[in-house]
Amino acid sequence: IRFGNRIFNPTWNRESIASVLITFKEPFGTQGRGGYFDEFGIIRDVMQNHLLQILSLVAMEKPATCQPDDIRNEKVKVLKNIRPLQLSDVVLGQYIGNPDGEGDEKLGYLEDPTVPKGSQTPTYALAALQINNERWDGVPFILRCGKGKCNLKAEVRIQYHDVPGDIFDGKPKRNEMVIRVQPGEALYVKMMTKSPGITFDMEETELDL
Repeated sequence: IRFGNRIFNPTWNRESIASVLITFKEPFGTQGRGGYFDEFGIIRDVMQNHLLQILSLVAMEKPATCQPDDIRNEKVKVLKNIRPLQLSDVVLGQYIGNPDGEGDEKLGYLEDPTVPKGSQTPTYALAALQINNERWDGVPFILRCGKGKCNLKAEVRIQYHDVPGDIFDGKPKRNEMVIRVQPGEALYVKMMTKSPGITFDMEETELDL
């Protein structure tokens, strides 16, 4: 997207981008596999591998070539520049059962008979990471993942800063680029446009790419 399309690269930095949100969530719990999951938790199971891979692809500099070694080297540079996390940067949790659900949906994590009693292993995690380099200084990369959520979703949301010099009385919403990985790959950009008609009303529209 970025390296093959000139229109995106000039805005791919802290001057234009306010935040990057990387999400992975599943609509089901451990489904009787809690004993296995409890050894690792959601951070080791999803965040430290899958989500950090996505973060490094979004944030890396242009590699010398498209060869795996060159791409890996740029990704490693990003990971080395991530600042150490503080406790205030992290939110952890466990899913509870849905009394109106069916089957395993009624069971919370601690109600899974394979999960050790009193386990504090997180099934949900959110972490706000900062990349200490010139391109991304001050831009939070928010990683969140969890089980037992409302739906299945894996996506990246790149949110841009507000438009400077607003002349629309605060009506414009921030532009967003959304890269959906699951379910069904998609790429679209949220932007403000004038509504059809003679009045000067604005509305948020999506440019489906």
